[in-house]
Amino acid sequence: MKCMICNTQLNSSSYCPGCGCNVTVQKQIVALSNLYYNRGLEKAQIRDLSGAITCLQRSLRMYKYNIHARNLLGLVYFETGEVVAALSEWVISKNMQPENNIAADYINRLQKNANRLDTINMSIKKYNQCLEYCKRGSIDMAEMQLRKVLADNPKLIKGYHLLALIYIRNGKYEKARKQLKSAAKIDKTNTTTLRFLREVEQQTGKITNLEPRFKAREKVKQEKEGRVIYRSGNDVVIQPMEYRERTVTNTLINLIIGLLVGASALWFLVVPAQNQRINQKANQKVVEYSDKVATQAAELTRLQEEIDNSSESVNTATDQISQAKETTTSYENLLKAWQAYNDENYETAANALEGVNSDLLSVEAKSMYDAIMGDIGSSVKQKYQSTAMDAYESGDYATAIENYTKALDIGEPDFTSMFYLAQAYQKSGDTDNAKTWYQKIIDTFPGTQNASDAQDYLDALTGGSSSSGSSQSSQTQSQADTSDNSDDTNYDEEDNSEEDDSNYDNNDEEDTSNDNNDEDYSNSDEEDNSYSDYSEEDSEE
Repeated sequence: MKCMICNTQLNSSSYCPGCGCNVTVQKQIVALSNLYYNRGLEKAQIRDLSGAITCLQRSLRMYKYNIHARNLLGLVYFETGEVVAALSEWVISKNMQPENNIAADYINRLQKNANRLDTINMSIKKYNQCLEYCKRGSIDMAEMQLRKVLADNPKLIKGYHLLALIYIRNGKYEKARKQLKSAAKIDKTNTTTLRFLREVEQQTGKITNLEPRFKAREKVKQEKEGRVIYRSGNDVVIQPMEYRERTVTNTLINLIIGLLVGASALWFLVVPAQNQRINQKANQKVVEYSDKVATQAAELTRLQEEIDNSSESVNTATDQISQAKETTTSYENLLKAWQAYNDENYETAANALEGVNSDLLSVEAKSMYDAIMGDIGSSVKQKYQSTAMDAYESGDYATAIENYTKALDIGEPDFTSMFYLAQAYQKSGDTDNAKTWYQKIIDTFPGTQNASDAQDYLDALTGGSSSSGSSQSSQTQSQADTSDNSDDTNYDEEDNSEEDDSNYDNNDEEDTSNDNNDEDYSNSDEEDNSYSDYSEEDSEE
């Protein structure tokens, strides 16, 4: 015991050795608190739990630091099904005395059995729900729910009381008596239990016996003659002396029987307990390993996320560096093209402009690019067309597609580049893009022979006349080739009108080679499958 003023440990003296205050009253209060604690302990031992709760509450009211009284009060609450109140008392006790306190052991035991704790908490919630059912008049629902509550938490005295009250209201007095007897086994002197039993007895006219049905017989005395006199209920039974023949054989038989009984008890009681202990340890190990594995998995997930974020940052930086390099290259090529353009070296300027990505240029640089391209764009475009035609003739359709696309990006779109771009897509197997460019020819040159020819190719690709392509006459193919050649010649003449005489001669040679290629396409179905795709309907047209 410590002084309540200076917290000094007290001795047998009536005065505090630290501050000198008179501690007689304090010691009397502590003694009175211990007295109530002892009375509560005695009542708890005979299952007078209500009286024990009253005594222990008085003990704590006298001296709240009585750890033993608080721990015992928690045990009594737990025995009556009040788990929340029990945990509250044990937590307060542990806070008052953190070390050498059995309340910590009680809390740990309850927390280790998480399933049991969850079941008890759920039963309390269901009990509160039953109260709401009763208030709303849903007695049947409350009765069904209370049965489940008592199955999960058989020590909840309030549950027995409420179920017995429902039975009394419905006139089921024997069922109510049964529930009240179950409550009396937990707490013999509970006033609510006794009051409800008195009501049941008044309604049925039958007294309820709370004593065990088969009470142990109480021995009164044993006389010298060997007779045994004992009391069974209200009767006194005199048992005569038994005659037993004592021999060595009987002794050995009794000894063997005792050994067998002991071995059986050992096998059926000790061994299962040992196995259960081993299983519990194994389960604890499994739980610990599972927790470790889960922790490591979470750590691995976190590290993987960090790696992914780092990889994403690296990829973003790499893309930015690549874009910066491409932008720098575009500006360097633009400067080279501008210098060559000022030096009137248009071929070098055209070559430099090929390495310029106009989408990456600023507004001023884009204006410079457009100015140069406006003057030498036709030369660049012709160069792209020449490279694309060479690739097309050699069967390198990917290169042809790339250069025809670049040529179409310069100036106004022309039929030759669009037509051969569609042809390159078709021969490379990309029919979707081929259809797209045939449709662009139709939209760009509406009402012309070029649009009509593109429509024929588009119909052949969409299946309108593909089934009869093999029966098309060579005359129709020659007419289509002649039409394409005339269109190409007309387009070349338009381009030649913008250039000098020397370029005109070169374009004529290119047109002548294109005409020869078209004638080759008209004579061979294997070289140009698109021409052989004409249908009989096209021939009739």
